[in-house]
Amino acid sequence: MSEEEEDFDPAELDGGMDAYETAAKPTRAWILHPDIRAESARRLPEHRLAEAVSLAAALPGMEVLGAEVVRLSRVHPGMLFGSGKVDELKARLTQEEIDLVLVDGPVSPIQQRNLEKAWGVKLLDRTGLILEIFADRARTREGVLQVELAALSYQRTRLVRAWTHLERQRGGFGFVGGPGETQKEADRRAIDEQVIRIRRQLEKVVKTRELHRSARRKVPFPIVALVGYTNAGKSTLFNRATGADVLAKDMLFATLDPTMRGVTLPSGRKVILSDTVGFISDLPTQLVAAFRATLEEVLEADLILHVRDISHPESAEQAADVMEILHSLGVKDSAPMFEVWNKLDLVDAATHERLIQQATTRENVFAVSALTGAGLDTLLDAISAAFDEEKTERSFTLGFGEGRKRAWLHAEGVVMSESEAEDGWHIAVRWTARQEKRWREL
Repeated sequence: MSEEEEDFDPAELDGGMDAYETAAKPTRAWILHPDIRAESARRLPEHRLAEAVSLAAALPGMEVLGAEVVRLSRVHPGMLFGSGKVDELKARLTQEEIDLVLVDGPVSPIQQRNLEKAWGVKLLDRTGLILEIFADRARTREGVLQVELAALSYQRTRLVRAWTHLERQRGGFGFVGGPGETQKEADRRAIDEQVIRIRRQLEKVVKTRELHRSARRKVPFPIVALVGYTNAGKSTLFNRATGADVLAKDMLFATLDPTMRGVTLPSGRKVILSDTVGFISDLPTQLVAAFRATLEEVLEADLILHVRDISHPESAEQAADVMEILHSLGVKDSAPMFEVWNKLDLVDAATHERLIQQATTRENVFAVSALTGAGLDTLLDAISAAFDEEKTERSFTLGFGEGRKRAWLHAEGVVMSESEAEDGWHIAVRWTARQEKRWREL
């Protein structure tokens, strides 16, 4: 990480986020998860609601007073819920003196405005909540800029809202806070101007990141990237393997900005371990787009460790969500990947033994507890062995129309020599069978 990233103060951004301060009076929140019967979902609504509660708990100054699943036969365009349910919820929210309603799902600008008017409270949907959490967690210059860019994209679609009744309580983007928002009087032109300004700043930061990547490619150390659903234990595993002190809490999105450390494996081999932001189902499209440059660090990895919370009742569904996001980033099924079943310390003895047996019978699957260190030596030995593959030398000619394949070879650092001729590039490489396979699939 550069000095520029480490010393960056979010307050330097014009119109950017303020530093978060816990309000003297906590925000009293109520969480609703709409369960729409017409929609097919692979996850149980009760588990989705529990995740929403965890998301809310990750935001400072939030006091969750209640949470419930609201079953709907269909979505009502103007209010999301039927009129009877709206009245029923209004009575409950009034009785509990609720300040904020969190709806765990998409809410259109019209629905948001109408519900806020009907209930007399602030309302936040899933995307807005995740953006608030990211605003609270971003620390590097790039992270702050990316979150603000995502927030502006989100705000641009919601200019129909009436901002004047809101009351500022604290920092962030004001989705939870109140009037006096930087976007209170904003229109699309003002937002677009801010987007252009931030994108220009991001271009400079991305160029710096690319320089760092280029420098790392020249270092003869493989890169191992940790990916996984949020709160799967990636940072705990990172800390256990590297001896670093990265924030590791039982909290969603404890890590936002990527962290990289050099690690010497038990075999003596050196690798670079990269901890990345956790994925989550229904990750806002604005965030996927804004964080693409950061997430693309995964594409540079020589080995991906997909860390799973194997103790979670929907571990398989979470893993499927992670793979969907990886595929959207361009990670191919052929990419070298280990699956790490983490949090063995949270399962009972019988399940513990069954998981270990299953892991030993599957290729590239490792059962561990990052907290206790159980199984970690086996995982680290396997990582070392993955880079001990035999390398072979080959020479061939690439046509001038195959620039992508040529660029990939240079990015991998396998080019021994290269010359240009009339029929294309004459290239000599030294690579592993794994790298050759990946190259042929381009």
